[in-house]
Amino acid sequence: MQVYLNGQMLDPADAHVNADDAGIQHAVGLFETMSARHGRVFRLQAHLARLARSAQALGLARQLDTAPLTKAAETTLSHNQLTEARLRLTLTPGNVSLLGGPSDVSPPEPTVMVVPTPPTVYDPAFFEAGVMATIAAAAANPFDPTAGHKTLAYWSRLITLRQAAAAGAGETIWLDTTNHLASGAVSNVFLVNGDQLLTPIARGEEVQGGLPAPVLPGVTRDAIIELAPQAGLRVQKRMLTVNDLLDADEVFLTNSSWLVLPVSRVEKKVIGGGGVGEATTKLRAAVLELVESETGGD
Repeated sequence: MQVYLNGQMLDPADAHVNADDAGIQHAVGLFETMSARHGRVFRLQAHLARLARSAQALGLARQLDTAPLTKAAETTLSHNQLTEARLRLTLTPGNVSLLGGPSDVSPPEPTVMVVPTPPTVYDPAFFEAGVMATIAAAAANPFDPTAGHKTLAYWSRLITLRQAAAAGAGETIWLDTTNHLASGAVSNVFLVNGDQLLTPIARGEEVQGGLPAPVLPGVTRDAIIELAPQAGLRVQKRMLTVNDLLDADEVFLTNSSWLVLPVSRVEKKVIGGGGVGEATTKLRAAVLELVESETGGD
């Protein structure tokens, strides 16, 4: 498969980024990981709108036109004749030095790269029996201005995910610096208690005067929140503790790759009955149907 880089479709070995690119030099950049079905990306515009908000908030761009990014994603799919794929879209400010002062020189062109890969294949047992999750040693910092944004500085997340995998877990759950639930390393977290669906407050959802939320507002998370009422669930976005997590009837994690991943155990603590709960099952079925509907499936 060929990759998209700054308007060209290239073999991966020929897709070169300048050594002075700020993404290479300083990990300055944003990315989106998206899933395509039937040749269309599920909620592409929601992904790009989130990226644009982050670009503006972090000073990557005063205003980001997402139309070229839409074209980049669609071109990558059509050029490679892909109906199902995982797309990673990366945006950096290009060959700009962050250490220099103001310049009269026109700003460089940004770097836009879209890399397609086959969809990730998960063990069916993950969804039939649930996975174990660990509690990460790292903490999400609400005072970090990049927290809650999908930046290229992802190393700390991947370290904790690797540690979880070594322990036989499918994901690890991050707390914030006040010991409240934040998210998974690469996912959002949901708890089910009776008819309530609980999730931590995400960036942009904070109450006035509250701490900034170091939680990514996930695209799949939003879809689940939309679908909750038809599953008979009332959504609450609020501060949640480890005890809330351990005492929940059901726990599941969401992202654009696995959609809904049931959690049957958090370290040594069995969640609910130790299997996949009814609400989780309903919501997973509903979001799978939603993906099919919005991407043109039957």
